Amino acid sequence: MRCALSIFTVFFGLAGLVRAADPVSSEGLKFYETEVLPILQQHCYKCHGEGKNKGGLSLAGRKLLLTGGDSGPAINPEKPAESVLLDAINFRSFEMPPAGKLPPEQIAILTKWVELGASMPEGTTAPATPHHGVPQVNEETKNHWSFRRIVRPEVPTVDRTDWVRNPIDAFILAKFEAAGLSPNPPALPQPLIRRLHYDLLGLPPSLELVQRFEADDSDATYQAIIRELLDSPHHGEHYARYWLDVVRYAESNSYERDNPKPFVWRYRDYVIDFFNSDRGYDEFIKEQLAGDEFAERSSRALIATGYYRLGLWDDEPVDAELAFYDGLDDLVGTTSQAFLGLTMNCARCHDHKLDPLPQKDYYSFAAFFRNTRHYGQRSDDSVYAASIRSIATPEEEAMFAVEKQQWDERVGTLRKQLDEIEARVRPMLQGGEKDDFENDSQRLRVIRKHAGEWLPREEVETYAQIRKTWNDLRNHPPRSGAQALCITEHGPQAPATHVLIRGSHKAPGDVVEPAFPVVLSPPSPHIQPPANGQSTGRRTALAEWIASPQNPLTARVMVNRIWQWHFGRGLVTSPNDFGLKGEAPSHPELLDWLAAEFMEHGWSLRHLHHLILTSNTYRISSAPNDEALAKDPQNHLFWRFDMRRLRAEELRDSILAENDSLNLETMYGPSIYPTIEKEVLAGQSQPGRNWEQSSPDDKRRRSIYIHIKRSLTVPLLANFDVAEADVTCPVRFATTQPTQALTMLNSAFLLEEAQRLADVVQQDAGDDRASQVTEALRRVLQREPTSEEIQRGLIMFDRLVNLHQLTRPVALKYFCLMALNLNEFVYLD
Repeated sequence: MRCALSIFTVFFGLAGLVRAADPVSSEGLKFYETEVLPILQQHCYKCHGEGKNKGGLSLAGRKLLLTGGDSGPAINPEKPAESVLLDAINFRSFEMPPAGKLPPEQIAILTKWVELGASMPEGTTAPATPHHGVPQVNEETKNHWSFRRIVRPEVPTVDRTDWVRNPIDAFILAKFEAAGLSPNPPALPQPLIRRLHYDLLGLPPSLELVQRFEADDSDATYQAIIRELLDSPHHGEHYARYWLDVVRYAESNSYERDNPKPFVWRYRDYVIDFFNSDRGYDEFIKEQLAGDEFAERSSRALIATGYYRLGLWDDEPVDAELAFYDGLDDLVGTTSQAFLGLTMNCARCHDHKLDPLPQKDYYSFAAFFRNTRHYGQRSDDSVYAASIRSIATPEEEAMFAVEKQQWDERVGTLRKQLDEIEARVRPMLQGGEKDDFENDSQRLRVIRKHAGEWLPREEVETYAQIRKTWNDLRNHPPRSGAQALCITEHGPQAPATHVLIRGSHKAPGDVVEPAFPVVLSPPSPHIQPPANGQSTGRRTALAEWIASPQNPLTARVMVNRIWQWHFGRGLVTSPNDFGLKGEAPSHPELLDWLAAEFMEHGWSLRHLHHLILTSNTYRISSAPNDEALAKDPQNHLFWRFDMRRLRAEELRDSILAENDSLNLETMYGPSIYPTIEKEVLAGQSQPGRNWEQSSPDDKRRRSIYIHIKRSLTVPLLANFDVAEADVTCPVRFATTQPTQALTMLNSAFLLEEAQRLADVVQQDAGDDRASQVTEALRRVLQREPTSEEIQRGLIMFDRLVNLHQLTRPVALKYFCLMALNLNEFVYLD
């Protein structure tokens, strides 16, 4: 769609300031914020919003509206009906927006607003001038909706007060009433409890729970079930996956070898534990960004800093310094997008092209991380030196010291035995063999060449065995199991951070100090090195600012993510981009109200969950509505609940759950390795490398525990759009493509699990076909099948046996395979 505001540029010519109307009233401002602003944001702000003034017109303040653009003032306060803006939106003399005439309800709102005097924030007095370069940091861009401090808005008054269970419903309903729409009726008990169960646990509900809620769907029962699910340890397993997507969690380094990251699974367990607790999100931020700098440092806080080590690492870079700056860029990009909704990584080589983020701001932000040690320097030992810390108790440390001493003694004894044999050989060396023998790795070859001549063959083989044992021990020194992947720094003094001209580390420019993005009007960072002298304290200053209630972005970004995780999309549909070119919120007042509520309740995710889940907005059905579809086909107003397909992990876990083989007992710990067909493994540069064999029980653990190898993804998860782990992933794709159907019908995994389901159905239902059909559908759909569905199942059975000549057990297997492919199993209402 061409920018609606481009028409304004032709309409409103440059003119002197028009005499202002009556002072702006509080009622008028409220009407502007709740009714008018969302229309302008959706249809006009792309060209004439904050930071944009195509044709000289800006809608960023009332004075600019009165000043107008190239065709004069946009409104006439003395004769509102003659306002050019009203002519334009009614397609009388001009046509605005160019993509199509606004709905009558929105035209009526804008008309009423102009007639009431066009109340809105005054804004700047300077006439708007077109700006064709990168956005500048100025009062106009600082006034962008997400850059303003969070102020709790008033809850709107609505007509249908009976529909409002909590303030969320009031904000949603106000939009409905303004658009002349009504919300959908409530969802039926079965789809609602299935929606809720998957939403909080990522697992199908038991038939018993569904029947319990169908028998009593009172508000008290519903809230009791919410509490049960939030208290389940499996809640954290499900919600952790959302956060792991955002922070690009993977368990290998990428590039050719793609070796595993040692102890990285502890970070995954830390995230699961956080979502199972009710610790504040502000604490979660501080632990990940600066847990190692806490005065009272805990193992949990150290593990949290594994956040810094989740990215890619090239273990043989062509340019080591460039690799370091690439690592810094990963930290700047991930941290700014995950916590702040800013794409600061776009300012590495030049000023940001879309947001008021100068290149200097990028390097000032990078300065917070400048003193961190790179993940490693080629070798595994360097990784342990730079990125691994002990989290052992004093008792564990003492046990490890004993083990290390025994290892040292054993290695020393073996080396002494080798030296004794080699000393007897040295006098017999001739010519080039003397030089070869100086290389320790060549000594066995030289000695074997003269076996039976210089030494008895038996002694040569003894030497070979001692050398093998010695090498194995040296390559596998004892390492405490109580270790974690963490951040470390070079010490209390950081090197200078330069602005890199065009992003090149070969062209350092001005020196910058740690600082926050200027457009956010932030304070100066308060940097205090920790008493232990191991780091600069810069990251603590960053963490404190990000987690501060005065930060305008942090709470907005997180409540938007929580809304997205419940509804499938956020109030802002660009969750990692709250900048000028990001999507405007569909309900800006609701977003701010939730952000204020979130902070005032201790940054509690549980409080947010409870508010959202108990609202009528969450409980409405997904059924279509012709009138609403015509007015709001994309459901921007949330008049219905959007259907969604199960996420990749939910799908795998549900398949295992339906045949009673999902292992829910084992939580946490090192990752698991499901079976991957040899044809898939052959795609690696070294087929099967670092893909271990897990026990049968471990293979049936939840998908959150599957080893995430960047160069090798479990096919079922890959085909159903599991997150790409190279960069932050705020929203997963939901594609429809042929390999999904092939996987669900023909893969070894589905065929094996369908057989398991058939075995369980046979055990529970006996040999009666109708009972088998009923039991299989009951398990898969979490409801009692209808008589028509049972009859269709019997017809399918009959065709499999009589037409395709399958035995009854095989026919049951394929019926179960069909059941696992039903849309009602794969999709949520």
